[in-house]
Amino acid sequence: MGQIDHTYIANCIEKAESGTKEALYDLGLLYSLGQGVAQDFIEAHKWFNLAAVRGMKSAQIDRAEIAEDMSNNDISIAQRMAREWLSTH
Repeated sequence: MGQIDHTYIANCIEKAESGTKEALYDLGLLYSLGQGVAQDFIEAHKWFNLAAVRGMKSAQIDRAEIAEDMSNNDISIAQRMAREWLSTH
């Protein structure tokens, strides 16, 4: 991917705010890889989880893959963050 355009990240966040599953998934990818943002598996898990809730199969797979490198506590935090996001969107 190389350098990520910060406009692209802002657009992903904007689209994710409206619940677009592709944008939710893209944010998960960016955080899981640390592309344009600090690598953060908790954030990545949250975004993958939200995309998975909207039926994106690849998000379910990627969420399971990063969960292997996360503690149970980290997964619980990510799940709580996803629930909180859903309650406000």
